[in-house]
Amino acid sequence: MTNKSVDDYLTEGMYGTRRPKEHERIQFLGTLRERIVLALTIGQVMSDSGLHKLEEAIKENREATLLINGHVPYRFLKEEKELANKYNIPYTTITNNESDTDIGAVLTYDYAIDKENIFIDEEQPNEEMTETDEQPKSFIGKIKKWFGF
Repeated sequence: MTNKSVDDYLTEGMYGTRRPKEHERIQFLGTLRERIVLALTIGQVMSDSGLHKLEEAIKENREATLLINGHVPYRFLKEEKELANKYNIPYTTITNNESDTDIGAVLTYDYAIDKENIFIDEEQPNEEMTETDEQPKSFIGKIKKWFGF
């Protein structure tokens, strides 16, 4: 048994008992990384770029739960909620004003599954463009293109 100091008892009384891996719980909407099947960033949720992958993951994991970031506007969450209802997957909207995360939605279990890759790889833009195909980003860039610099 550990010897707790008075400060430990006071801290525990004011803020509650410490939970292990609290930083993971903050980042992943209250769950641990080892329980996650698929995690979508806020950008993927808002652009619906991960919707197809989310549907595939839901089909394969019918016992999972969908956690949705409550800071994402409702109009961007409509498709995710419809998917959850379509496959009878429970979903919960998590709004934690004390923490900031870039995760928009998480498909998770109540127990550890230790999936290695939980994120969707972003599609990279086609890098085979030549210099003449590239759009100049500034006014000076446009002038240089006109004069062949």
